[in-house]
Amino acid sequence: MDSQGPAFEALFAAMREACDPRRQKYLATYFATGASAPPTDARFPGLTAVKARAVALRFAGQFRYPDLGVLLASAVNEHRFVALEMLVCKYETSGPVERNRIARFYIRNLRHVDHWVLVDTSAPYILGDHLLKRRRTLLFELASSRQLANRRTAIVATWAFIRAHDFTDTLRIAKLLLHDEHELIHRAVGWMLREVGKRSRAVEERFLEEHYRVMPRLMLRYAVEQLPEARRKRYLSPRAKAGPARPSRAAP
Repeated sequence: MDSQGPAFEALFAAMREACDPRRQKYLATYFATGASAPPTDARFPGLTAVKARAVALRFAGQFRYPDLGVLLASAVNEHRFVALEMLVCKYETSGPVERNRIARFYIRNLRHVDHWVLVDTSAPYILGDHLLKRRRTLLFELASSRQLANRRTAIVATWAFIRAHDFTDTLRIAKLLLHDEHELIHRAVGWMLREVGKRSRAVEERFLEEHYRVMPRLMLRYAVEQLPEARRKRYLSPRAKAGPARPSRAAP
């Protein structure tokens, strides 16, 4: 990887310069957590997401698709993070034709978006935005995948829909993932339900009324985090799990 050329050498030097070893709890630690996390060699100790994004913005114009493909195929997690941040930067500053090309490149390389950090920094901003006005079959295929990162991509990508006040597919995918066994999916589904609730509490509570009794506890806690205290207690109460559902009076 280090012998790819001057642009790569300058990028890696900038990444090293942005590191603050006193802050080793950041990206390297995120990548090191979780049962399915790939190993990290801590090549960039103390590189925060904010600093990595700043580096990506500086270098995005110097890296073409083949170069980004090399970074995405790297075993070094921070290389892939910066590559995805470059893609997001390119996507957000491009016109419709180039955005479509970037999204197709992203989809072809989804196998390299294999950690929750990488998913969260890219899926809503590229894949979700790309599918705002397109068929979303891919997300339902990803939601049924055996790969954890694919399932998280399916639900987190819908954040783009939520921001556009389009909640239908978020709720459909959330329902598909209700019985997922991994806590990273529990957190992601609860997070997206909470985001729905920020725009329409009534929509979120209709979903909760139907499903909260079978939702994993962590998912439910994330989902109700910003509801009024009385509503949170009602959903989280052990007795509520066994009792009959009462209709919500929540306003939109």
